[in-house]
Amino acid sequence: MTIGSLAPGKEEKPRKNKQIVDEKAPLLPRKHEEDVQLDGFSGASFSGAVFNLSTTIVGAGIMALPATMKVLGLGPGIAMVIFMAFLTNASIEMLLRFSRAGKSVSYGGLMGDAFGKIGRMLLQACVVVNNVGVLIVYMIIIGDVLSGTSSSGIHHSGILEGWFGQHWWNGRFFVLLVTTLAIFAPLACFKRVDSLRFTSALSVALAVVFVVITAGITIVKLINRSIAMPRWLPDITDLASVWNLFTVVPVLVTAYICHYNVHTINNELEDSSQIQSIVKASLALCSTVYITTSFFGILLFGDSILDDVLANFDANLGIPYSGLLNDAVRVSYAIHLMLVFPIIFFALRLNLDGLLFPSGKPLVMDNRRFALITVGLISLVFLGANFIPSIWDAFQFTGATAAVCIGFIFPAAITLRDTHGIATKKDKILSTFMIVLAVFSNVVAIYSDAYSMFKRSKDSPRA
Repeated sequence: MTIGSLAPGKEEKPRKNKQIVDEKAPLLPRKHEEDVQLDGFSGASFSGAVFNLSTTIVGAGIMALPATMKVLGLGPGIAMVIFMAFLTNASIEMLLRFSRAGKSVSYGGLMGDAFGKIGRMLLQACVVVNNVGVLIVYMIIIGDVLSGTSSSGIHHSGILEGWFGQHWWNGRFFVLLVTTLAIFAPLACFKRVDSLRFTSALSVALAVVFVVITAGITIVKLINRSIAMPRWLPDITDLASVWNLFTVVPVLVTAYICHYNVHTINNELEDSSQIQSIVKASLALCSTVYITTSFFGILLFGDSILDDVLANFDANLGIPYSGLLNDAVRVSYAIHLMLVFPIIFFALRLNLDGLLFPSGKPLVMDNRRFALITVGLISLVFLGANFIPSIWDAFQFTGATAAVCIGFIFPAAITLRDTHGIATKKDKILSTFMIVLAVFSNVVAIYSDAYSMFKRSKDSPRA
């Protein structure tokens, strides 16, 4: 998102024959060039930007958050969701404030302004790692929903398997292949993020449908007194259970990562002064969805909840029309993820292009490069989804590495660097807190994950 600008000054006319390379510029031309080159586009609306940013946030994280409630307990879990929303808002506010001071129009450009070429490349590499991991998670969930998954020796049937039985054509590989070719590939071909505003609006609506149905099922079962109240506090029995609490941190971090799309959305706005209100509206909407889903999910399934809560919707719920409701929940969210895919892919493609072709012309103007990067990335995500078994594994990897850098460490580092001398004492204290919290939590999370894997390997019977 950091190369090849054609953006002229306010008093200049666009120059079509000369390219100006600027580290602070985005890969895509800003809206002023798009007025001329991309079908007379005059700027994105407030609602369209809210839907696009909300879609960036509410993806697969909503499916793993209920499992974090099983680890943390409902009280600390909900408190952490709210706390991470406020911390995310603070980090994005820092990015926007320093971007205005440095006249940077991309996250990568801002990192380049603060730390030079190495900083820009580091940010782009982290976005690539994070977004590849997130998109693999999306595909895994879609495969779980449509073709089924197995956990702890128990097989959870997918929708197609439940409807038609087990066949080669509704197996995981073939279903993901068809989904990739028929849905992901066409949606990934859009060259402007605002073109995805309608699919983003539909994806948010489908997430709300999922929440409403889940809440309705839980309320009916509460009235029937067929479910018990969940734990409000974590179950701590030994030192290992304490370390285990930190394994949820990467999931919580990943759930709110949207920083890499904020500048892109801002660049296309009809009124760029609205961006902070757009961020706050999106975070409020997504936090409501997250808390509601987590609360009703853990209430409905208790300690039997899976890493991917959608996989729980394959059994009799003990209420009328249970099968129909199960299918409605899973289908609505599978379609939601299919529509979220392109907006995450959009930033992935731009940042990979910035790493591979730092001096190239804007990606939107090179169809061959655009097509090659698109095909290569979709193929990589497809293969990853077929070889990584669990969304929890993918979340822990991306959340404990690239996501925490994008969301908290880099914004805090930019603030502490304070190239333009605008950081307040409060900014520096908050930035220091963010870095310490991020590093400590994720080091412990990585240690806990490694310890758990070692223990499982040690305890497993040898052939």
